[in-house]
Amino acid sequence: MTTATAQSHPNIAAIKYWGNRDNALRLPVNGSISMNLGGLYARTTVTFSASKNDALSINNHAVIGKGLERVSYILDLVRSMANIKEKAEVSSENNFPAGAGIASSAAAFAALALAASKAAGLNLSEPELSRLARRGSGSASRSIPAGFVEWRVGASEEDSYAFSIAPVGHWNLVDCVAIVSVAHKKTGSTEGHAIAGTSPLQNTRVADTPRRLDICRRAILTRDFESFANIIEHDSDMMHAVMMTSNPPLMYWQPATVGIFHAVRDWRSKGLPVGYTVDAGANVHIMCLGDYAKEVETKLRELPGVSDVLVAGVGGAAQVIESALRSTL
Repeated sequence: MTTATAQSHPNIAAIKYWGNRDNALRLPVNGSISMNLGGLYARTTVTFSASKNDALSINNHAVIGKGLERVSYILDLVRSMANIKEKAEVSSENNFPAGAGIASSAAAFAALALAASKAAGLNLSEPELSRLARRGSGSASRSIPAGFVEWRVGASEEDSYAFSIAPVGHWNLVDCVAIVSVAHKKTGSTEGHAIAGTSPLQNTRVADTPRRLDICRRAILTRDFESFANIIEHDSDMMHAVMMTSNPPLMYWQPATVGIFHAVRDWRSKGLPVGYTVDAGANVHIMCLGDYAKEVETKLRELPGVSDVLVAGVGGAAQVIESALRSTL
């Protein structure tokens, strides 16, 4: 019986991934850039043994159905690579709300990819791990490398993976996540990606992505916050415009979400270095310079509809916490 535990951070996309050109392989229609969120994590243990079936628990609750099927799919890929047949027990936990637009699946599948491959005796390279994690959740590819990360579109399955463009200590950015809902979203990202092409705005958004990537990448590398804030808001608004005009339409925002948008733009106009971005959910990620994080957190907690604020700096790479061969005696 072999076991391994890995930990990975969620990430917040500055330039969004939305829509696949291959849903099975989760090959994206456009590249994306993100930042890992330090202090927030998914921790996953994978144990291969002689049991008859794969089993999954998340935060101490047994999971069956589609959730287990997605995990078994990754385990099958690992079993094929390692040439083993043993089933696995998977136990995962996270310290932030799941299914609420804080990239819980990204952190979970990155940790799963690393823990499962390690428990199976594989020593995959970072690009290989990123590709494996991508098969479970596209954005999980970005939770494998450290710091500020770019996921390239690639021409095929082999070259669509994520890599660091700047290390953890490059820029003291902080994400203050304004929680307006902890409810699990009714339509998940996987389903949303599948219908992205039904929006008449999607082709325009995708065609313009290289321009936005260039602006965002340059802003990060030169630590130009004003340019960074403007482009992440623009990109986020574009993605949600696609969601709202898809068939069926997806409306993740709540009244409190929109209220935060107005507040953030007002604060920035008055000199506070802040900018917002929203993934597939109602909660809002407010990016700011680290020196202003306390002030931003305080202001957010005073806004109507904000129930909590999670504060995260730049996070590192996915890492193995424990790996061992356990006796079955």
